Amino acid sequence: MTEQVAPPANGVRRIAVITGAGSGVGRAVAIAFGKQDWRLALVGRREKALRETACMAWNNAASECLICPCDVGEREAVQQMAARVLGHFGRVDALVNAAGTNTPRRSLQEVDRGDYERLLATNLTGAYDCIQAFLPSMRAQKRGTIVNIVSDAGKQANAKAGVAYVISKFGLAGLTQSINAEERAHGVRACAIFPGDIDTPILDLRPAPPPPAAR
Repeated sequence: MTEQVAPPANGVRRIAVITGAGSGVGRAVAIAFGKQDWRLALVGRREKALRETACMAWNNAASECLICPCDVGEREAVQQMAARVLGHFGRVDALVNAAGTNTPRRSLQEVDRGDYERLLATNLTGAYDCIQAFLPSMRAQKRGTIVNIVSDAGKQANAKAGVAYVISKFGLAGLTQSINAEERAHGVRACAIFPGDIDTPILDLRPAPPPPAAR
């Protein structure tokens, strides 16, 4: 059952930043928020994919979405994106960290150092940098919600996910707990979502991608 979120009492439309919004979970979150009449900043590496998401979220009224091409694995790009979002909207009510990736060569024995660092930069450090970029604004308004899309691999390690992915997701779960421990007194809360397998493009990065019937 889908929870219906009541509009704010003052009638002001809420604003969300969604990373990884060009596909998969991030796109689905954007569409769901759009149905609830949120104003959106869509963040991802591929501008074309973000514009497609905007059309889905707003029934072809993409002017309600701010398109923000950005690789969250690059700290300077995140800072520039956040400055643009805050300059445009003036505030942020929610941040959804849905950007994520993996690598086909993912076992402890074979994972490449470069892939390992790139994966952690996107899945963990990128989320951290986005939080750091928007936290001052949330603190100033004494409210804000941060949603981290983790994985069941962030609760229990498994060989299917790969060592770097597991490390990144356990770290993201810990980051969520740290936010609540430190920021709840300032009106900022965080929650972690631990989905299992979902039919998204990340499945195609497995060493042996599952067939359509198994998705």
